[in-house]
Amino acid sequence: MSQSSLHLGVVMDSIADIAYKKDSTMALLWAAQDRGYTLYYMEQEDLFLNAGQAYARIRPLTVQRDPVRWFELGEADARPLAELDAILMRKDPPVDADFINAVHLLGFAEREGVLVVNPTTALLQCNEKLFAQQFPQCCAPTLVSSQADVLRAFHAEHGDVIFKPLDGMGGTGIFHIGPEGRNLGAVIEQLSLRGKRQIMAQRYLPEIKDGDTRILLVDGEPVPYGLARIPSAGETRGNLAAGGRGVTRELTQRDHWLIEQVQPMIREKGLLFVGLDVIGDYITEINVTSPTCVREIDDQRGTNVAGLLLDAIERRLTAMA
Repeated sequence: MSQSSLHLGVVMDSIADIAYKKDSTMALLWAAQDRGYTLYYMEQEDLFLNAGQAYARIRPLTVQRDPVRWFELGEADARPLAELDAILMRKDPPVDADFINAVHLLGFAEREGVLVVNPTTALLQCNEKLFAQQFPQCCAPTLVSSQADVLRAFHAEHGDVIFKPLDGMGGTGIFHIGPEGRNLGAVIEQLSLRGKRQIMAQRYLPEIKDGDTRILLVDGEPVPYGLARIPSAGETRGNLAAGGRGVTRELTQRDHWLIEQVQPMIREKGLLFVGLDVIGDYITEINVTSPTCVREIDDQRGTNVAGLLLDAIERRLTAMA
């Protein structure tokens, strides 16, 4: 299959509103265009189903490495998704009903022979916070519950606890409750919607001061450098969206052990692009929806993460042909 003949679609948040300096999807699109791929743009609401066939309002896309004018879109046209070879599902969380419906629609495109990255079955199965709990040997003590008494008992046992929603991103909705338990009841009430929504409690890891490291896996293989997202002063969240700063580091022996634990399942599920979040010795999340930090790692280390992913996509398409 010739690179120049590939038709690649992307489903993403509004390309006009991205953070140009650090957006990982842009790195993927630049690399694809450099290889001669023809690019097509969609937002989630452009997808639709007609008589059991997946369609979208698709716009031709060209991209530039220009902080003022980084994209141009052609006229929208309703076309079958089966005309595309591959689709990057890069819509950011939250994984809400609209996201899930969009993934189901992309599943129809998969049935028609389109490669969706990541696969829709995996996107539906792998909640980014819960997926990591399938590897308890890799995780700090963690509880998922909606019940205030259960959550309070976990805090009483561990004393220093992070509480967070199961569907957030970028550090939103994360609370750190210390041993004194100040505001514990209010946090549990707010996050759990007074006992109606499951939330996560996790033993606080003081190693966060050294960073929450994003490790990218492409077709199950790790990029050799992680991005340690170091919290700003007075913060417990390292997320870049919450003001953290990103510093690359080489992967440690422990990192490689953690990767070995998750690799078989990641490969079994066909996940081509995954981001592990590691604090100290533990995985805290496994990101499968729209992994980021590509630009920061490439800029600091001269890697080509997008190129690795496109190589993996081409291998998968060749195997499917």
